Amino acid sequence: MRFEDAVRRLERLPDPLPEPPAALQPFVLVGGRAVPVEPTGASRVAAVLVLLFPGPDGEAWTVLMERPAGDLRHAGEISFPGGAVEPDDPSIAAAAVREAREEVGIDEEQCGLRVIGELGPVDVRVSGFLLHPIVAVAQRRPHLEGDAREVSAVLEVPVAAFLSDETIEIVEEVRGGRRLRYGAYGVAGYRVWGATARVLGQLGAVLSATGEADPR
Repeated sequence: MRFEDAVRRLERLPDPLPEPPAALQPFVLVGGRAVPVEPTGASRVAAVLVLLFPGPDGEAWTVLMERPAGDLRHAGEISFPGGAVEPDDPSIAAAAVREAREEVGIDEEQCGLRVIGELGPVDVRVSGFLLHPIVAVAQRRPHLEGDAREVSAVLEVPVAAFLSDETIEIVEEVRGGRRLRYGAYGVAGYRVWGATARVLGQLGAVLSATGEADPR
């Protein structure tokens, strides 16, 4: 997907937004039945930065990161840079940019960052957050350096991996004492699932929308 085509589509987000692929929804397997994961009643607002930038081939790329292994919530998972919106953040978008600066070293001036919109909020049911995906574009590839306390690896991946015709792997495994079934994207040797996958799935649905020339 060409960077300029992606920017053009994201600057005029459709209303309503398309839904992410249903296959990405996680279920708990109980007695042979697949039960949707119940919400905790999201009580806190969080923001992530969905940043698109031009890759070396002129394609649109985005930034993900691997959380460190351990006992922390979402340990070892792939996510966007982001976190809780703090009382002194002037806006949800500002919180997303701040978190990206703190976690992966994004410098807004260096890369020419511009916020252009927001995808649909995601109820992160296991942690009680309502996640707001803030969409931004950069004129140049950002210089990235992960914070050692919060980031195990910084990933740069092409957004073409999340377009509507890309493969979604169906996974069954035990997490936190429960057997889960969920859909995931395989990128750069990692498995991306949960809220991050649903944001990427909606991003891919927007970029794959018909009515214009093929985005590829």
